[in-house]
Amino acid sequence: MNIFASNIKLLRKRRGRTQDDVAFALDMKRSTLSGYENEVAQPGIDALLSFSKYYGISVDTLLKVDLSKLSQSELMQLERGYDVFISGSKIRILTTTVDNNNNENIEVVNQKASAGYRVGFADPEYIRILPTFQMPFLSRDRKYRTFQISGDSMLPIPDGSWVTGEFVQNWNLIRDGVPYIILTLDDGIMFKVVTNHLKQDAKLTLHSLNPLYEPYDIEIRDVREVWKFVHYISSQLPEPNLPREELAATVATLKKDLEKLKKQVVAPQVLRLPFDES
Repeated sequence: MNIFASNIKLLRKRRGRTQDDVAFALDMKRSTLSGYENEVAQPGIDALLSFSKYYGISVDTLLKVDLSKLSQSELMQLERGYDVFISGSKIRILTTTVDNNNNENIEVVNQKASAGYRVGFADPEYIRILPTFQMPFLSRDRKYRTFQISGDSMLPIPDGSWVTGEFVQNWNLIRDGVPYIILTLDDGIMFKVVTNHLKQDAKLTLHSLNPLYEPYDIEIRDVREVWKFVHYISSQLPEPNLPREELAATVATLKKDLEKLKKQVVAPQVLRLPFDES
């Protein structure tokens, strides 16, 4: 039995689920699931991603690691979200392209392509149709990819900027306070400053440069790719930063104005009625 078929059968039985249970949860026919488990059929990328999300285990692990050979403690850690691939002991499989001289291309994922990249990042056919270019000042020994970001959460880096990242294989090497491009199955491409909590609770905390956005945590089992920030390209100049004193004064003024508005709304209205003083 191939590794994937063995793994999904093992994981299903460890959860005490029937084929009907899992097929219903994954919105597929029981016969389809049975075909995967018995090597009658091979799953496509959508099915692989569905299994990965359902069991909380990376596609790499489902395809490459024979879970039946892991110890009970290793299996329990895996099921709690500590994917064996996170340790860096395995090489993450990255779909990539090369030019006519066998040099690594820098593929470009624009805003329109970002939705497709969320599900097609591991599909060679999808990656092959992305635009590519070269940057001679970047190392040929490393893999890079460029993503167009959207929104204002990383201001002063403007909306629509092109952010280039270096592929990270070992996620334990993610450094606190450094920007990364993170790909997750649910949220797609995110560009954030990261705090690494993998060893403590298998999570990353994502921070925006724009102080209007609060930090938030993501489970590492939901992450598909990590790219370390290298540089960005934009046709817009970043907005100038306000001096700290000026920014503090602006915030204080806004607070005072807000308090005035609250008092105007909350204060009772006095109704004066005419009366006869005689």
